[in-house]
Amino acid sequence: MEEKRIAVLSVVVERRDETEKLNAYLSEAGEYIVGRMGIPYREKGVSVLCVVLDAPVSVVNALTGRIGQLGGVTAKTLFSKF
Repeated sequence: MEEKRIAVLSVVVERRDETEKLNAYLSEAGEYIVGRMGIPYREKGVSVLCVVLDAPVSVVNALTGRIGQLGGVTAKTLFSKF
């Protein structure tokens, strides 16, 4: 079994029509999500999400890749050292 790591997934959503797919991807990874915070930045017309995961690196990378493929959505991940 692959070792789990703590990761922070940061997401910027510029196209609201992609939020349904984004939420579906996050729901599929729900067992690994420790917490989630979403901030609508209305003045800029974007939403910013911060998702904390405790998951195998491969799961986090796959999730980040899927989210990053959505149009108008940017996703980056920061991993802990432990």
